Amino acid sequence: MDEVIYEDPLDRQLREAMPYIDDDGFTARVLQRLPPPRRQRDSLRAVILFGATLLASVLGFVLSENGRFITVAIERLAALPILGLFALALTSGMLVTAVGLLAAIAKSHEP
Repeated sequence: MDEVIYEDPLDRQLREAMPYIDDDGFTARVLQRLPPPRRQRDSLRAVILFGATLLASVLGFVLSENGRFITVAIERLAALPILGLFALALTSGMLVTAVGLLAAIAKSHEP
């Protein structure tokens, strides 16, 4: 798959305009003495976060009288007039769409 790499013109101009300053190999020696990069453990982090989320959800459900607040919220929603329910659904949909749009825009500006 061919990927198009976008190069910022300002970044390119600054890179080309910067003269090289000879440091007699100092940079190379420093880079050689740096410790090797650590391997990231993203999968372990994901498992720990998922486990903590699951545990917190189960604990919250049990401590809230087995989710009684969910049934109360559903009863309140069912008692709303149809116009109020429509307004709530429309507002929620617009909010989710706006958040998704902002996330997509932010993702498109990442290097």
